[in-house]
Amino acid sequence: MSAEKTIFITGVSSGFGQALAKEALAQGHRVIGTVRSESSLAIFQALSPGRAHCVVLDVTDFNAIDAVVAAVEDQYGPVDVLVNNAGYGHEGIFEESSLAEMRRQFDVNVFGAVAMTKAFVPYFRQRRAGLILNITSMGGYITMPGIAYYCGSKFALEGISDTLSKELAPFNIFVTAVAPGSFRTDWAGRSMQRTPRSISDYDATFDPVRKAREEKSGHQLGDPQKAARAMLTIIASPNPPAHLLLGSDALALVRDKLHRTAESIEQWETLSCSTDG
Repeated sequence: MSAEKTIFITGVSSGFGQALAKEALAQGHRVIGTVRSESSLAIFQALSPGRAHCVVLDVTDFNAIDAVVAAVEDQYGPVDVLVNNAGYGHEGIFEESSLAEMRRQFDVNVFGAVAMTKAFVPYFRQRRAGLILNITSMGGYITMPGIAYYCGSKFALEGISDTLSKELAPFNIFVTAVAPGSFRTDWAGRSMQRTPRSISDYDATFDPVRKAREEKSGHQLGDPQKAARAMLTIIASPNPPAHLLLGSDALALVRDKLHRTAESIEQWETLSCSTDG
């Protein structure tokens, strides 16, 4: 096993956060997780008394985050790894979905991760050490009908992560954007927020997509426990990558997107260069 680390993970009640926390504890690490209720706190801490710690925190409670992080650093000592995992998926046709739904999606998936990162970076910078894992998605590379807000939030987090990896490199702080494909989590099930359908023009293109996503939920190829082990491999690495895809589907779909993008760039290269001079 690699040296014991203290890992702070947002959203440990389910999904990747729960899987990573359990696997990290099994490998001898100390985990501090966030949950949104006292009952969830007790359940999590019972997983490994003395090494599984928990705080009640909603990552959209931006005014509370700095104090929580300061208290964690004071009570448990230096945190080695921050994992921004808390998030959810919104599904809905762009024209049918409200701006309020978009704001909520970005508050959780983007601003929550940014606020947590901003709270931890001064500690990491002072120590000249740290690792930040941002759980993004293959939806931060590719798109599909009905998840414009979700993909937009993950594209944003990918861009922020990549920029931050360059800004923090001089301080020996690494940032890795982890982009999973389809995994057996609650993403497409219980935790998915779905906007009701209202415009029939979209029925033919979107209804089959929504139906297939609902039917596939719980039967995806990806194993969350194996994803957790992959993330722990990154955590143990002396030189983590800026980006990591998880799952053969993500790998295939992103490779196809990059190939098609390269073809389009070549097709329009002359027009692109015509603006010089």
